[in-house]
Amino acid sequence: MIEFNPAIGRDKPVQIKESAQPKALWRRGWVRLCVSAFTLALLLMILPREQLWNALRRISPAVWGWCLVVYLCMHLIGAIKWRLTVNRAGAGIGLLQAVRCYYGGLFGNLFLPSVVGGDLVRAGLAYRDTHSRTGLVLGSLIDRVIDFVALATVAAIGAVLLPDQLGLVSRKVILPLAVALILGIVGIAVGWRFVSVRRLSMKMRRRMVMLRRAGRQLISHPQFVVLSLLLGITLQSCMVLLNGWLGRACGLECSWAVWLFVWPLAKLSAVLPITQGGVGVREAALAALFSPFGVPAAQAVAVGLVFQSIVITGALLSGPLALAAASFSNRRADSAGI
Repeated sequence: MIEFNPAIGRDKPVQIKESAQPKALWRRGWVRLCVSAFTLALLLMILPREQLWNALRRISPAVWGWCLVVYLCMHLIGAIKWRLTVNRAGAGIGLLQAVRCYYGGLFGNLFLPSVVGGDLVRAGLAYRDTHSRTGLVLGSLIDRVIDFVALATVAAIGAVLLPDQLGLVSRKVILPLAVALILGIVGIAVGWRFVSVRRLSMKMRRRMVMLRRAGRQLISHPQFVVLSLLLGITLQSCMVLLNGWLGRACGLECSWAVWLFVWPLAKLSAVLPITQGGVGVREAALAALFSPFGVPAAQAVAVGLVFQSIVITGALLSGPLALAAASFSNRRADSAGI
């Protein structure tokens, strides 16, 4: 690729290496894998191995298999929620398309730094078939924000149910985070409403106009936003129940209120793009968050590792499921055309 640099003259081309960006992406991917491996190795070195292996051995293949099936089925709620949100912004995605794109995004999470990376795969799969690409992008962004709010809501419910067990330090951490979240949402809303597009370039003006149109279309139906949030809370609550079931099978005994408080916060830690798919960070967060409630770190990490194996296996199976949904959708389209 040749690019002319005006600083050195029009007649002096500058050669740009096209392979630099892919190499950088691969390098960052290997760094994340190394950080995940290092974090897991550190946990295995610190924790009592016998207690960890005993907890892991208590999970029978039947329990693990049923948890995997339930995990994959629960994500249908997520697919419905994502379709509802992007369609309110004008994307016009069909149900089978939504299932294909959503499970394709789950498959993409295996190779991307955080759960947000799967959103890009999901939107990319729907990019050609959508009625409004701007609505698709905006709806996907709002859908991810709804997921974060749903996780925070579930954690807040757990905190309300644990008034006597949360210490002063925990309250000092939770309150600033809640205030920061509220201020961030208010700041985005104010900026969206009052920032003038005249200060932007013509290209950015057109994009902002399209985004505002899609945003107004979404906001004009607040009942659908509330419904998406309720679906998100339902999905995250089901994930908590699934992990609680795994925890009981591993010998981890604690109240459901503790699970409601701990698991969403641990999942939010996996959003940080410092490890591959949050592997290692989520397990360490579980051990730290369960510690004030008297749960042994080895059992908390064991539950995290078992659930992580379900997440990885579910992501691997999501690829074929996405292909099956695409094939079924194509057959239906061909039949309708005939």
